[in-house]
Amino acid sequence: MSSAEQDRLDEVKAGSSAWRRWGTYLSERAWGTVREDYSADGDSWSYFPFEHARSRAYRWNEDGLAGWCDTEQTICLGLALWNGQDAILKERPYGLSNAQGNHGEDVKDYWFYTDNLPTHAYASMVYKYPQAPFPYDDLRHTNQDRGQDVGEYELFDALREQWLQQRYFDVGVEYAKATPEDVFCRITVTNRGPDAAPIHVLPQLWYRNTWSWEAGQSAPRITKSGDAVASTVHPVLGARWLSVTSSTGDTPQLIFCQNETNNELLFGSSNASPTSKDGINDYVIGGDPRCVSMTEGSKVAAHVTANLQPGECITVTVRFANADLATPFADADDVLAVRKSEADEFYNDLAAADLTTDERLVQRQALAGLLWCKQFYNYRVRRWLKGDSASPPPPQQRWGGRNSDWQHFALTEIVLMPDAWEYPWFAAWDLAFHCVTMALIDPEFAKEQVLVLLQSTTQHPHGQIPAYEWSFGDTNPPVHAWAAWQVYQLDRLQTGVGDRAFLAMAYRGVTLHVMWWLNQKDASDRGVFGGGFLGMDNIGVFNRDEPLPTGGSLAQVDGTAWIAALVFHMLEITIELATEEPDYLRMFGRWLWDAWLIANALEKGTGRVSFWNERTGFYHDVIELPDGTAQSLEVFSMQAIVPLFAGIAIPATATEAVCTLRRMLSELSCAYDHTDQDVELELSGGDGTHHMFAVVGQDRLAHILNRVLDHEQFLAPNGIRSLSKYHRQHPYVYHVDHQDYGVSYAPAESCDRMFGGNSNWRGPIWMPMNFLFVQALDSYGRFLGDTFTVADPADPGAQVSLDMLADAMSRRLTGLMVRDPSGRRAMFGDNDYFQCDPHWKDLIPFHEYFDGDSSRGLGASHQTGWTATIALLLQFRGRLRFDRRGHPATNPTR
Repeated sequence: MSSAEQDRLDEVKAGSSAWRRWGTYLSERAWGTVREDYSADGDSWSYFPFEHARSRAYRWNEDGLAGWCDTEQTICLGLALWNGQDAILKERPYGLSNAQGNHGEDVKDYWFYTDNLPTHAYASMVYKYPQAPFPYDDLRHTNQDRGQDVGEYELFDALREQWLQQRYFDVGVEYAKATPEDVFCRITVTNRGPDAAPIHVLPQLWYRNTWSWEAGQSAPRITKSGDAVASTVHPVLGARWLSVTSSTGDTPQLIFCQNETNNELLFGSSNASPTSKDGINDYVIGGDPRCVSMTEGSKVAAHVTANLQPGECITVTVRFANADLATPFADADDVLAVRKSEADEFYNDLAAADLTTDERLVQRQALAGLLWCKQFYNYRVRRWLKGDSASPPPPQQRWGGRNSDWQHFALTEIVLMPDAWEYPWFAAWDLAFHCVTMALIDPEFAKEQVLVLLQSTTQHPHGQIPAYEWSFGDTNPPVHAWAAWQVYQLDRLQTGVGDRAFLAMAYRGVTLHVMWWLNQKDASDRGVFGGGFLGMDNIGVFNRDEPLPTGGSLAQVDGTAWIAALVFHMLEITIELATEEPDYLRMFGRWLWDAWLIANALEKGTGRVSFWNERTGFYHDVIELPDGTAQSLEVFSMQAIVPLFAGIAIPATATEAVCTLRRMLSELSCAYDHTDQDVELELSGGDGTHHMFAVVGQDRLAHILNRVLDHEQFLAPNGIRSLSKYHRQHPYVYHVDHQDYGVSYAPAESCDRMFGGNSNWRGPIWMPMNFLFVQALDSYGRFLGDTFTVADPADPGAQVSLDMLADAMSRRLTGLMVRDPSGRRAMFGDNDYFQCDPHWKDLIPFHEYFDGDSSRGLGASHQTGWTATIALLLQFRGRLRFDRRGHPATNPTR
């Protein structure tokens, strides 16, 4: 349906307007990142710690609280707060580094993304600011003193009585564009506490520092041009005006400084300018007028103060425009109200008709968070290794360190990131899920994001897709072909036309990636792939990124199955492209041969021991020892469901595609001496509505589901656990050289510091794997119909078909956040304050993963992008596969 926001998106697509030029693209964290690390040892957290962030200019990108910037991050708008007690302004969220946290890095502030539109014509968020001194030292020291067997110490724990007494400020921030180049920002601060409390509100505007890194460049100027009005002129952006007003009636005071490092404070050397980045902080808190200018700088804050009575609120309204307006706030209320109404219209039109009010709220906040995590990303590896002409050269050791073999990499782009604080950088397999969800609301941007890692300045010349900033060369699950196909179909679902040019571009890039896998990750050239990390950190017995303590090698069932799934996705795309361009048929043989090879590798394993264990009725990794023996590592993990992802169900009406596949399979059979033990890629049976090509047949599917749907093993109240609960009472132990290597069930944070403390795959529920599992159930369900049933997990005395099971699993997963009949949200766990307080209960954090027993949210909490797939689960329930026309099949349970 048409809406004002859809009209804006159409204008963007047509190139007639620049509605996306400005948006919520400012990260919540830039300190502690690889880009800012110029050390010899690669310890990013220590080289640029939080304590430096307020005083040290960033090289590659900026950060801030509730921020806004242009697509080049030339100039930024953000928020600073002070409660009159903290030692520093609250300009950015606080969290612990990897070494400081007892379970890895972890943010300790509370904020929630409540709304956003794809063009960012409207956006909103809420920040919870304590009235007590922010407990920086307590949070750091208490977590450092805790062991791996204890949960994280959070801000709620540190200030429990303060929260229960409501001694905090609710800080709401809204952005609304009057035009593509003219934006209002309204900050509403409410005292939730029982007593009067002071608050300082400082909206800030500043230029990203690009001048300190090049000799001969000077800083741009922002100058005072009136009461609470500042202006600037930029060679690209042109003239801009910042105007600020407050409901207190007082004229906000403008305070200026330079966005330069305070070298004197941090390094004992001279400063490059009379004022530095922390000047506004030092003036407001310390009262030192020497730290600031009252007339100009490259950074400015408008200072508003108030003493709020209980329940009282103030508003601060900012306008940043490309015109000098005589009455800049005359239309502020109207623009904010209209854009909010347009956001309501857009999301009301989007939501499936049968969604409840609460389901709509969850879906909308999921998509809002995904949009807030569109961030400016800037990193050029060779320049980073060389250093800057105006700075000392980095240590020589860096040329052999992190990402030194990715010197071609250069990316300056708005990118969908997993989490604006914990992961303020892209991760390849996370990005794939982000793109698929984004296609629900902005398929054009989703298509751009699929391609962003497939361009010549990002994808390695050898074909590898960069994994993530900490190590581009790591191996992530290869899901880009899957993402391209999903985005293509969701786009077609909305527009009625498939973007074949996009699909072909993605196909070519992923083909190079497949060749890299075939050439680099199949060490013995037998269709058995070991990628090391592969996303699921320490789900197995050993750290797969390091040599085995036994010697020999590890044959990974998930690595092999991921490539099988990748090949099937490429086969599916080939079918689509060949319908109008028959030359693509030449690639059918390529993908079918690879699919057959890998399917047989999954069947036969290493040649000594199969991945499929007949005794356990499950897939397992196999360790191959130097003496020529091999052993199945009988860990019951989510690795075993990855083979289910390697399958496609094709409607029986697609006769040309089916006939072509059958013909080529017959040719393959003639060219290769088949035996009775070889895998038949086309499954037999079904209800006749679909044909299915897959590596897992019905018998093994039944065995896998029998274990996965067992409440005492994998099936949790709100999803599938990553490790079977069986291993709680029966840990798997591998003994070698007088040392035990074990795997045991841990429903929440890991007790193992493998992979730097982020090893959390030994029990929790992870949305991406669950999402793909539901898709696999949908595929098999389309093929099998009512000819195949399983015991209903909700009623073991009943049987359900796989399409009904897919729907039920979708509802379990959405139940992580959607209120249950008693009004509770599972992700809040036993925290009654979050569950019941009217100012918290409808603010939804989107966690990285969830407790396998209680469903409590864990890990990164601020819109971990793949958890936004809940928006798709709500929209389509279990029907997450689309037919050849892009339409989801009718779901009989809806």
